[in-house]
Amino acid sequence: MTGAALDIVGIPWATKTLGLRLHHEESYGAAAARPASALPAELAIAELIQPGLRRNPRRAHLLVSTVLGKHLPTDPRVVLDGGNRLGDLVRETLGDRDALVLGFAETATGLGHCVAARLGAVGYLHSTRRDVAEAETLTGFEEGHSHATSHQLQPMPADIFVNDLPLVLVDDEISTGATALDAIRALHAFSPRAHYVLASLVDMRLEVDRTAFDKAAAELGVRIDTVCLASGHTVLPEGLVDAVADLPEPDMNPVAAQRGSFTRIELPWPASVPEGGRHGILRSDVTAFDAAVGAANDALRSRLAAEFAGRPVIVLAHEELMYLPLRLAAELADSGTPTRYQTTTRSPAYVLDEPGYPLRRGFRFTAPESGQEQPRYLYNAQWAAEFSGQSDDAAQRADSTGDPVLVVVIDPPADTEELVAHGGLVDVLTNSGADVLVAVLPGADPRKLRAERRATALPEPLHGPAFGSYAAEEVSWLLKDLSDIDLEADVAERERRIQSGAAHYAESLPIEYQPDAAYRSLFDEVLADSAERLALAVATVAELVVAERGDDVVLVSLARAGTPIGILMRRWLRSGRGAGLPSLDVPHYAVSIVRDRGIDAVALDYLARHHDPASIVFVDGWTGKGAITRELGEALDAYHAAGGARFNGELAVLADPGHCVRTYGTRDDFLIASACLNSTVSGLVSRTVLNDTLIGPGEFHGAKYYRELAGDDVSLRLLDAVSAAFDTVRDRVPAEVAAVRDSDRTPTWTGWASVEQVRAEYGIASVNFVKPGVGETTRVLLRRMPWLVLVRDAEAPEHAHIRLLAAARGVPVEVVPDLAYSCMGLIKDVQQT
Repeated sequence: MTGAALDIVGIPWATKTLGLRLHHEESYGAAAARPASALPAELAIAELIQPGLRRNPRRAHLLVSTVLGKHLPTDPRVVLDGGNRLGDLVRETLGDRDALVLGFAETATGLGHCVAARLGAVGYLHSTRRDVAEAETLTGFEEGHSHATSHQLQPMPADIFVNDLPLVLVDDEISTGATALDAIRALHAFSPRAHYVLASLVDMRLEVDRTAFDKAAAELGVRIDTVCLASGHTVLPEGLVDAVADLPEPDMNPVAAQRGSFTRIELPWPASVPEGGRHGILRSDVTAFDAAVGAANDALRSRLAAEFAGRPVIVLAHEELMYLPLRLAAELADSGTPTRYQTTTRSPAYVLDEPGYPLRRGFRFTAPESGQEQPRYLYNAQWAAEFSGQSDDAAQRADSTGDPVLVVVIDPPADTEELVAHGGLVDVLTNSGADVLVAVLPGADPRKLRAERRATALPEPLHGPAFGSYAAEEVSWLLKDLSDIDLEADVAERERRIQSGAAHYAESLPIEYQPDAAYRSLFDEVLADSAERLALAVATVAELVVAERGDDVVLVSLARAGTPIGILMRRWLRSGRGAGLPSLDVPHYAVSIVRDRGIDAVALDYLARHHDPASIVFVDGWTGKGAITRELGEALDAYHAAGGARFNGELAVLADPGHCVRTYGTRDDFLIASACLNSTVSGLVSRTVLNDTLIGPGEFHGAKYYRELAGDDVSLRLLDAVSAAFDTVRDRVPAEVAAVRDSDRTPTWTGWASVEQVRAEYGIASVNFVKPGVGETTRVLLRRMPWLVLVRDAEAPEHAHIRLLAAARGVPVEVVPDLAYSCMGLIKDVQQT
């Protein structure tokens, strides 16, 4: 085993003497493991843990990890590779979904950080047993068998933890899993989520323990996955507790003939960068964290070169501060310094200087933190082949350069008189003959972390009735309220500026055209005639989404045409869906997307922070030639390439006459009542605005709420009419869904080809001036400068309202029998007039 942390040749002492055995069951490789990994593709239990002992009436055995760097001085690159391997296994379970990672104090704070770093997690947090006066405890849980049972969670601020992303819980081992289940129950009661992953280096559960996991998952209504590098079980001999108690008293705190030296260094660290996961470390912190590690390592390496040139180093992390010292150790090793890494612990273990036993010497010392009465421990802390993971020759070469320098890395709460006083860590180590360099990291102030994160906090959604006429539970608008700003321009002048390139169409708003009484009466007739058809299409697309994306979905409508459709889909899923299907209460948002400018990246940041990106389903009303469909895919790719989460760009629409998507309620080009009007059928919200003078960095795209049009608002009338038809169509939905799923849904983009044909035949300069389909033609007449309307059938009922609008605005209507769509609206090229 190249680079292993422990020479495992021979039978372990605890097995040979007491009958304590570790049984291997299965190894788990990781498809994405690094080619340069210090670890082999698969690891057996005996390569990952060795049997140790402790005097504890509840549990007399101790699993000593060979790759964690806790009890055994270990090559830091081995420790990192073990964490990376575990992270790869978690990634295989999660797929492309983002996650939040939680490490268990104290043992897994560094391992959890390794997993989070490997995943590129949204955030990492570890539980803590330290009371921090400047921090508030969000929640906590208990650990039954531990010597220190209370785990506290102290993210700064709390909302970085409160979301519904998958939660990956990381521990070094799963013995029974009881602690993990207690944690999941406590965390789920505080912030429910649908998916938990428990990741550990080894899984030693029995079948009864695995059954308990299945029962807990069913009880909570969640998915709980487990991943590990290897699984097995511990074979405990009868009378082990008594046998350990009868062993000789351990010889702690060895004393050398000559005391070693003690010096200290204060390492640089920015106050606004978290030094670990106690208060949370976000994806956005990673670059600054890595840079700070580099600066701290430069200072440490310079000091070691000046004072201990050429000597090997053992970096000792203290309790929960594990990952940052591990990174320092790895950089020292990479620079050519023979380096090992391990940590102190709160856990008392039995020390015995016997070959084949992993805990050959031990140190008991006074806790350096104020107010802590229980002693702390450190094991081995020496450079020898048995603990170094090197061959005897390699260990001898390291020994030839002198005894290792012990670099103790601590943070300010441990930098106290107790650290250097009689019986303190520095005292017992130097008394053993070791030279000690204490490296103090100032760490981050949790209050500054909170302030920094609040300063860069994402904006909050808008809700009705303060914004829009939809109820608050129907939709959360990820928009900035621009209601009090004059954004409307004369339609003709606005069109000239857009077509000349002097302005983008999203920088201003058209004056909201209000049709006459005859047209509004036609809307009522259309709604009454089409409500059932709309209801069937809504139910069909909603059920397709659930069938293909699962129950745990979040609907995100493209404002504003998608918003009423998203609300109706949400209403359908909450209704009695029929055929024994459960009601689903899914979140619904509305976000802005702008042609040529992409989707609102700040809105995507908000969604990624509060939800699993894999659960997001983007919704629109209909497709025309497919410009927005393409815009969405390209924008999501660009967002991911820039370091953002990966979202699924497959759009779900009510109607897909352009054959641009796979998820739709119908491909008929029929009259959708919500396309007949502007804001008065869309919650009194304008189309969205992206204007650099109004939308600053970190702000959502904007929109206006037209309160003054409340008397003409039919938004709720549309929703209620379609919802009332759900009962009528309920029995037809399964067959409709099956028909769509069984059909060839491959996008053919025939709509785009048809638009190109019309553009060429009519001598139109740009495809942007050709708007196909009932919905898009309506938009041309309501808010652009129309030139001509093309219809396939002169008297088709689906465009009766379009003929009324065209007549009112003096726009000619031309019949084109072989038109691919029911109708098309052509925009006037004002540059040529």
